[in-house]
Amino acid sequence: MNKIFEPKLLTLLKSGINKEQLISDIFAGIVVGIVALPLAIAFAVASGVSPEKGLITAVVAGFIISFLGGSRVQIGGPTGAFIVIIYAIVQEYGIDGLIISTMMAGVILILFGLLRLGDLLKYFPHPLIVGFTSGIAVVIFSTQIKDAFGLPIEKLPSEFYEKWVVYFSNLGEANVYAVAITVVTILITIYSKKITTKVPGSFIAIVFITLVVQVANIPVSTIESFFGEIPNTFTFSLPNIEMENLYIYIAPALTIALLGGVESLLSAVVADGMISGNHRSNTELIAQGIANIVTPIFGGIAATGAIARTATNVKNGGRTPIAGIVHALTLLLIMFFFASYAKLIPMACLAGILIVVAYNMSEWRSFISILKGSPFDIIVLLSTFLLTVFVDLTVAIEIGIVLSSLLFMKRMADIGIKTPCHVDGDLLEDYSDLPEGVSIYEISGPLFFASAKQYSGVIKEIGLKSKILIIRMRHVPFVDSTAIHNFAEMIKTLQKSDVRLLLSGVNSDVLKDLKRHEITSLIGDENILDSFDKAVKRAKGITVTPL
Repeated sequence: MNKIFEPKLLTLLKSGINKEQLISDIFAGIVVGIVALPLAIAFAVASGVSPEKGLITAVVAGFIISFLGGSRVQIGGPTGAFIVIIYAIVQEYGIDGLIISTMMAGVILILFGLLRLGDLLKYFPHPLIVGFTSGIAVVIFSTQIKDAFGLPIEKLPSEFYEKWVVYFSNLGEANVYAVAITVVTILITIYSKKITTKVPGSFIAIVFITLVVQVANIPVSTIESFFGEIPNTFTFSLPNIEMENLYIYIAPALTIALLGGVESLLSAVVADGMISGNHRSNTELIAQGIANIVTPIFGGIAATGAIARTATNVKNGGRTPIAGIVHALTLLLIMFFFASYAKLIPMACLAGILIVVAYNMSEWRSFISILKGSPFDIIVLLSTFLLTVFVDLTVAIEIGIVLSSLLFMKRMADIGIKTPCHVDGDLLEDYSDLPEGVSIYEISGPLFFASAKQYSGVIKEIGLKSKILIIRMRHVPFVDSTAIHNFAEMIKTLQKSDVRLLLSGVNSDVLKDLKRHEITSLIGDENILDSFDKAVKRAKGITVTPL
């Protein structure tokens, strides 16, 4: 039996890491640290918190997730997916509310891991994930227009529609320098990989744009003009927690936990495919939980596994958690020695980087592909997307999960409902040797609450036209209590009309449930056969010698 919590680093240290791999991990960690620097700052600023909180998160959470996690190569830290959630929490509950929500989310993630829900979270429907990921991308893009155009807007409305109304009404006051910086940043970020793949385009853009702005004294807003100095120290503080008010943070905490859990496990699955490995999902969730409990105490924000940084780690030769630890230490050194220079970064430059992040997050190809598919998938996709953009990510996830579940049950019920094989001499298959008055009906799929009433109604309708009804149950994997209740009522109705019921091909698990609820005694043990041929033979025997 696998252990619930078994960090990959511990396993690898026991088996040994060779010198060549260690050097490769250290190099990969340094590269990922450089990649993470502009993203950590940009994600924090976009989330409505000060830049150092992003750096602290990348350092503390990044270290813990690599040190305790269940993946060889997972890189943890702040991610774009959390921007919308964190911004909303800060606006409604303040920084203390954000800290409490994040720590509660950490506890929830640990519980997910201890309850072995790691595998379950990986089964979130693809349209649901694409829907809220694309929605987040649109929201991130919309939050960056102010800085991208250098618009002199003091306070932006939180609603998506109202935000764009304000943008258009202030478009005439756009700063042409800010627009130019945004465009150049986007171009450098996208096309620098044609020159070098070792140094990330976002890092090149930040260094180049910041130098040009300072040397040429270009009049644009910078991090300093918004946030002042960026401290290069850690603070240790606990929020003022009022136990009677903890319930108000349950919804945002659950959103952080669900999104963080799903994103980290998706990242780990992608990484597994790149290195032909296998992560430990429950260990990963527990490590994510610990990281989200500890990081806010040091002044950080919510963290999870980052797909882009994890992929960068793998591409640069990282194969053990040491790379993730080195990435955290690299950022720590940068924070100690270069934090004072980060304040000079233009806000338009960060906006350009985040616009590229939003584009990469949008998954527009997957979005279009799903729109060409099943109506059920389209409903889940568009509902989740529109709720994320126009209402709230928390609501989008909650409704998306419920809607996906309901539609899944509807599809399962529809798949199972079959037309009868033979009713009153109307042959749909070759059962020409069956006596008159014998009908056949097949149930295919689970017999559960979503399909139980429909099944019972169809069977009752067929049965009342017959003397004997054979129900084939070879493809019924399970039954639930609702189905059994409806099944019993249907049997009683048919028996009142002197209709004999036979069951064939009932599997052992379903048979146990039928016995437990006394359905077998209601039908009669002699009328429950293990094969269809035996059921047909029994039906012929009944018609020849009626009781």
